Amino acid sequence: MDVIIVGGGHNGLVCAFYLARAGLKVTVLERRHVLGGAAVTEEFHPGFRNSVASYTVSLLNPKVIRDMGLHARGLTIIERHISNFLPLNDREYLAGADDIVRFSKKDAETLPYYMARLEKIADVLRDLVLETPPNVGEGGWLAAIPELLKSAVIGKRLAGFNIAEKRDLLSLFTQSGGDWLGGWFESEPIKALLGFDSIVGNYASPYTPGSAYVLLHHVFGEVNGKKGAWGHAIGGMGAITQGMAAAAREHGVELRTGAAVREVIVEKDRAIGVVLENGETLRAPRIVSNLNPRLLFTRLVDPSALPIDFRERMERYRCGSGTFRMNVALSELPRFTAKPESGPHLNAGIVMAPSLAYMDRAYTDARALGWSKEPIVEMLIPSLVDDTLAPPGRHVASLFCQQVAPEVAGGWDAHRDAVSQLMLETVDRFAPGFKQSVIGVQAFSPLDLERTFGLVGGDIMHGRLELDQMFSARPTLGHGNYRTPLKGLYMCGAGTHPGGGVTGAPGHNAAREILKDAGRRFT
Repeated sequence: MDVIIVGGGHNGLVCAFYLARAGLKVTVLERRHVLGGAAVTEEFHPGFRNSVASYTVSLLNPKVIRDMGLHARGLTIIERHISNFLPLNDREYLAGADDIVRFSKKDAETLPYYMARLEKIADVLRDLVLETPPNVGEGGWLAAIPELLKSAVIGKRLAGFNIAEKRDLLSLFTQSGGDWLGGWFESEPIKALLGFDSIVGNYASPYTPGSAYVLLHHVFGEVNGKKGAWGHAIGGMGAITQGMAAAAREHGVELRTGAAVREVIVEKDRAIGVVLENGETLRAPRIVSNLNPRLLFTRLVDPSALPIDFRERMERYRCGSGTFRMNVALSELPRFTAKPESGPHLNAGIVMAPSLAYMDRAYTDARALGWSKEPIVEMLIPSLVDDTLAPPGRHVASLFCQQVAPEVAGGWDAHRDAVSQLMLETVDRFAPGFKQSVIGVQAFSPLDLERTFGLVGGDIMHGRLELDQMFSARPTLGHGNYRTPLKGLYMCGAGTHPGGGVTGAPGHNAAREILKDAGRRFT
């Protein structure tokens, strides 16, 4: 055995595929009964299936799709033709960008210019997604030379920006989403429509500095070649990871489920194997972690084996995305008071957060009380385009709910049911009768997300997307190149560049670095 990968989520499967394709013998160890990590499709109520955690597609890298032959393995992604639908009150709504002119002619005229400027920045991020960040923080001058050259190459890309675009880039990395959008638009509904992306998976106010980058992070994806689009994978997110698993198996990867790792074995500053929960010991010269870095270094690695500063920084690595995730079986489709008829708006991301001020209150409530009295709920109804998920005439809904605190007084087990009812009631305020149509519910508090999927603090990003936890500093400066302080121990999960979302990029990039160290060619 040449490589052991801990964690069979999508990045672990991607990494395994590339390593095995280069001729290495790879074993993937997954704690759960199913491969895929948080990108899985499961039955959550008799007869009803859904993408139970990760629930929508955009950021999955086209090169990963192509290299792993996912479309040839049956992956079909249906694009959302309206990105988001915002019911604003009992009478008004905003259904995608074409609706903006009803609220502001000026904003409708500004939007194409705004999107073109944002797209220019997003194109640079797309270019950097499959790059290993410069790692200047480690080693002497000789080791630093290739990293400095890499920095120069990145700088050359940015040098092509004009001064306005450089200012945009600076603003997006430092400003809040609310301040960024306030400089472009006058209408509160359009700011809410675009600003929702600044708090998706982000336990913060849309007025928190740095949240503009989170907005940008959610627009550099694509669906079927269309930049910035979002879509649904037929069969749910598990269709992606099952296709990845098939591609890995085809190249000889051993995929083991029900194989929880208890410890990474370290001898003389080198990782040499793992011990499973059942006591079984496996050894390999390379161990690759697809786990949240804090989970890896505070629970699986002996603290005495790590440099003190690194260990302390991993203990302080910030996690928590304010997420409460629900899957709901429905007897019928919801009818929104503002737009009661069925139509394309029900195929969109239905965002129940009518203004940035509403989103700000949701966050401040959660900070003070543990969860918001008026939470943010995004609902998708994938069964409208995918009849594999529910019985005829029935539907499933994904509820992505924010804001809730990663930890609450008394613990989440004591409050999960009450908060899940609050989320259903929030939808019911916008779509009366929704709660009555609910046949079954699966609810994941932040603690449930951690226990079930390894998302520390319920953090869907495997660590907050903030300036000191991004690019060369993800998870910390000096180890942004998928390597760790321990020889033979690597990271391939979303706690490395480029961060969270179902991208496959961390797995792809980590495999390249592992193969470089092994003297193998990466293709």
